[in-house]
Amino acid sequence: MKTALAIFGFVATAAAQPLTVMPVPAKVIQGDGVLAIDQAFRAALAGPPDARLRAAMDRFREQLTKITGIPPLPAPDKGQAQPPLILAVQCLGAGKPVQALDEDESYKLVVTTKAARLTAPNPLGILHGLETFLQLVQPGPNGYFVPVVTIDDKPRFAWRGLMIDVCRHWMPLPVILRQLDAMAAVKMNVFHWHLTDDQGFRIESKLFPKLQKLGTSDNNYFTQAQVKEVVAYARNRGIRVIPEFDMPGHMAAWFAGMPVLATDDGPYKLENTWGVFPGTLDVTRESTYEFLDKFIGEMTALFPDEYFHIGGDEVAQRTEWNKSVHVADFKKEHNLKNNDELQAYFNKRLQEIVKKHGKHMEGWDEIMNPDLPKDILIQSWRGQKSLADGARLGFQGILSAPYYLDAMHQSWEMYLTDPLGRDAASLSDEEKTRIHGGEVCMWDEFVTSETLDGRVWPRTAAVAERFWSPERVVDVDDMYRRLDLLSRRLEWLGLQHRNAYQTMLERLAGPDPVGPLRTLADVLRPVNLGGRDRRRHYTQQTPLNRLVDTVLPESPVVRDFTKAVTDLNKPVVRQYLATWQANQLLVRPTLDRNALLQEIVPVSADVAKLAVIGQQALDYIENNQAPPDAWLAEQRAYINGITSNRKPPTEVVILIADPIGKLVDRAAAPPQAPN
Repeated sequence: MKTALAIFGFVATAAAQPLTVMPVPAKVIQGDGVLAIDQAFRAALAGPPDARLRAAMDRFREQLTKITGIPPLPAPDKGQAQPPLILAVQCLGAGKPVQALDEDESYKLVVTTKAARLTAPNPLGILHGLETFLQLVQPGPNGYFVPVVTIDDKPRFAWRGLMIDVCRHWMPLPVILRQLDAMAAVKMNVFHWHLTDDQGFRIESKLFPKLQKLGTSDNNYFTQAQVKEVVAYARNRGIRVIPEFDMPGHMAAWFAGMPVLATDDGPYKLENTWGVFPGTLDVTRESTYEFLDKFIGEMTALFPDEYFHIGGDEVAQRTEWNKSVHVADFKKEHNLKNNDELQAYFNKRLQEIVKKHGKHMEGWDEIMNPDLPKDILIQSWRGQKSLADGARLGFQGILSAPYYLDAMHQSWEMYLTDPLGRDAASLSDEEKTRIHGGEVCMWDEFVTSETLDGRVWPRTAAVAERFWSPERVVDVDDMYRRLDLLSRRLEWLGLQHRNAYQTMLERLAGPDPVGPLRTLADVLRPVNLGGRDRRRHYTQQTPLNRLVDTVLPESPVVRDFTKAVTDLNKPVVRQYLATWQANQLLVRPTLDRNALLQEIVPVSADVAKLAVIGQQALDYIENNQAPPDAWLAEQRAYINGITSNRKPPTEVVILIADPIGKLVDRAAAPPQAPN
């Protein structure tokens, strides 16, 4: 009998190959052999009738054909013998009419050399299990196959979300739908739809049509029919849809159509830049609550989910509320000591309205107040301490820091941050049950429908694994191995994170070969949101068509180079350095010919200089020679100027500066004595 190996939560025979599944299942036992996927393959569904599962089986067959190129087996004519069943899918019970936070999402998948069986308590588990099966399919010397395996799987956290802002830059319906496809592929189950903000009111209200008609500068908003389409599309993929209507701040777009809602008379206009703006809901007037009752009633009818997000963040409390005489009188009359207590008063009133319409209120962590009902869910964007504090107070919570994609964190940084880590680790077992998971957040100040996919994927898949997989699954190298494979599959689903990158580079290169520009772009990433704001004035109408908008947040090329530096793989390191040094002359004509690229000329020069520094450091290492102190000081100062983002003064980060700095440090180590 072969020895079993424990690998990141897998149990595998010594002969088994590492699995490619992402997220890692809760329990895996690998066996010997494979199940062939060929033209005889047939999958069938048994169990209670469910429209979601029939649609899921159709998508499964379609995706299997994309992966293998093998057309699905045609249905036999009546009277003909049924072909043998290869994948039997059995759902043991019906799902809830409205998908719920506490719904069972487990499944079991057993694959032998002859057949496979997928079973689950309800449709959600079947949806997840089909995605796992598709990720197991791979090519081999004798055709496509799935390895023999037994998987018992369930999520660690019940709330595994992605928030997308559609207010600052419009995201058309097809863009939203393909994000849902990608979410389903990595078993995420909450789509948080940020629909209103200072720069746009992006949903149709039939009761108050001025909200969308005067609350957008481009007349782009989702109709109620489109909202219903998104909700249905998401449900078919096991995803809940939670809308966010930000209040009492971030409401300039509301006030553009209905200034009567504001604390003072304005005038109010749509904002077309970024930041936190004055303009606060008047929470002292009964007419405000009468409006909210009607509006929330209309919106909750569109969104079946039990949670309703009211925002509550970054309220410009020190302006309108502080200047208003009638607000001051109201606070005195109601014995409210400050604006925090005034917002808490508002949230209590708002929670009553939300509850009246059958929902639980959700908000950013600024709304947290000990006096609020404890069925409110707190979304912590300010970190793990805030999340833990809420749990101690009795609130349910989810974590969103550091899962802010516009912060340009690398996948590994987000991957190693656990909703139950750090401050939450000291919570009692009961308090930990109040933390339901987390959400990745995509704010779109610097994102268009063309670049959204590249900002969201594949990094979000790493966080999806953190939310799903056992706590012990923390091997970063293996995560990246599987993430690279998943990234390809997401393209098959219609995502554009890789294609759009190449397309935008080709557009910038114009008639020139795109290769040299890509060589440069592959070692860069954008600075974070704050970094862009500090360097240039942007508006909603600023074209996002420069190299900073094109380059991706993370680079497999730099990851490979960094590993080669860590392992001191000298041939690989030297080849990369020689390529980057030579690329300076190859890319310069392209940079000079395009006005959008001329700002990158000094960046390209710095990349070339860094390559030279790396080569010199490698020479010292290979010659077992200590570099002069003056050389070390000069190179370290230069590299520090780049890694601290003081040089170059652009909106991109040169990713190879840090590993080349490590190469310099290695050269500075005492020479090794000869053997």
